[in-house]
Amino acid sequence: MPHSVSAEEPRTPMDEDSVLPDAPPAGLESSESDDGQMDSSPNAAIQDPAKENIKLEDLFADDDDDEEFPSSGFSNETANSSSPPASPPKMAPAAKYSDPEVMLAFYQRLFPFRYLFQWLNHSMKPSNDFGHREFAFTLQNDAYLRYQSFATSDLLRKDILRLNPSRFEIGPVYTTNPRDRKTLRKSTAFRPLAKELVFDIDLTDYDEIRTCCDKANICRKCWSFVTMAIKVVDRALRDDFGFDHIMWVYSGRRGAHAWISDKRARNMDDQKRRAVAGYLEVIKGGAQSGKKVNVKRPLHPHIARSLDILKEHFQKDILENQDPWATPEKTERLLQLLPDKALNDALRKKWDAAPGRSSVSKWADIDALAKAGASKNLDGKALLEAKKDIVLEYTYPRLDVEVSKKQIHLLKSPFVIHPGTGRVCVPIDTKRLEIFDPLGVPTVTQLLGEIDEWGLDKVKPEPDQDGKKLQDYQKTSLKPYVDYFRTHVGALLKAEQGVKREREDDDPMEF
Repeated sequence: MPHSVSAEEPRTPMDEDSVLPDAPPAGLESSESDDGQMDSSPNAAIQDPAKENIKLEDLFADDDDDEEFPSSGFSNETANSSSPPASPPKMAPAAKYSDPEVMLAFYQRLFPFRYLFQWLNHSMKPSNDFGHREFAFTLQNDAYLRYQSFATSDLLRKDILRLNPSRFEIGPVYTTNPRDRKTLRKSTAFRPLAKELVFDIDLTDYDEIRTCCDKANICRKCWSFVTMAIKVVDRALRDDFGFDHIMWVYSGRRGAHAWISDKRARNMDDQKRRAVAGYLEVIKGGAQSGKKVNVKRPLHPHIARSLDILKEHFQKDILENQDPWATPEKTERLLQLLPDKALNDALRKKWDAAPGRSSVSKWADIDALAKAGASKNLDGKALLEAKKDIVLEYTYPRLDVEVSKKQIHLLKSPFVIHPGTGRVCVPIDTKRLEIFDPLGVPTVTQLLGEIDEWGLDKVKPEPDQDGKKLQDYQKTSLKPYVDYFRTHVGALLKAEQGVKREREDDDPMEF
């Protein structure tokens, strides 16, 4: 994919879960035309927050007339040639999630722009953490706009409503406003300063070991690979690196992304990011390579802890649900990972005589034949280590580490719509990880339908428990995901800014 494409030039559509483009290294110019993109006037230099007279309630209060989450209908915007319609478009009952009208309705009524701003800004007032942040838009005609930036959440919202992108990505915070990069005398003056440390888990990387699905297809059985990966990586990031503000986000189809927002993580240079990624990388080699796990003994504490986490999944999620050695070809792969030739020959003979033998039974056969003396020179310690390596190969996270190594990498924003499935890229509550169902994540058309159905149900009261008018997202199955995001953002702001609540309650966003 080219690094940038002018607004008039369509680009070749890409797989929505593929690796996104990196920004060019400092000193290289982008080929897009600034004139063909968006007006840079809304993104003038950001004022010193200390000099701005900004009231907290103006930024965070959930007023009844909140433009971000209208309680009914759409926000009234000044009608002009570049503005979205002031009233909701009439959509046919069978409208598809890919329809521009559907996307516009989602952005107007449901997308949490304010919380996204708070999450990326790390402050209660507008700052360069948001104003110098790059956004990249994929438009409905597949044009790709790079180096967009916005001083506030309102400006981001207005441009998204104007352009109605099919999705957008988030990049790093730069030394200056990304829109002004071509005005700098020295190209090296434009460089990335900070970005969340991110990790990407994609089920296509498991195609050689998952048997239920392949490519872009997923089911609840193979989603267990993502569950295992999140458990291992999240634990390592918290226990071994001391990170606290980690948010996992469903990619919308077949994977998950981790965003680590701790200041130490955001300020890591590429060398440190590579070190963290290398620390977590255990599975190495492609589909045609030999042994993929080659860890030193005694096991590193991280590997030993990971084995303890994963062994409980191996029996059910791998041996029973995936049945990874059901075919002769897969069985040979298992035998290649065992260290003793005589034992292998005995196992092969046994399994050839029972071609329908399950993977559960084959795994048990290894110990049974070893104890029966199938090999006179069997090294028991080597066999035990080989079995642990096999557990790791079939359960340990398969990370796309290239995504994690560079500050300049772009990653899909939370809460955008996956154009291939229509599902929202929602946060994943790690406390409820085992029950998260990717196939149960709401689609954009489902959510808009839930808003319409709410208005037809006369039994449901309109005000919430505090007497405020319900916002549209609160009428839908998106509510628990937005509430989780609010809680995550509130904890991040409190940690970074020492935010004091006006009253002690369970809502971290009430200031």
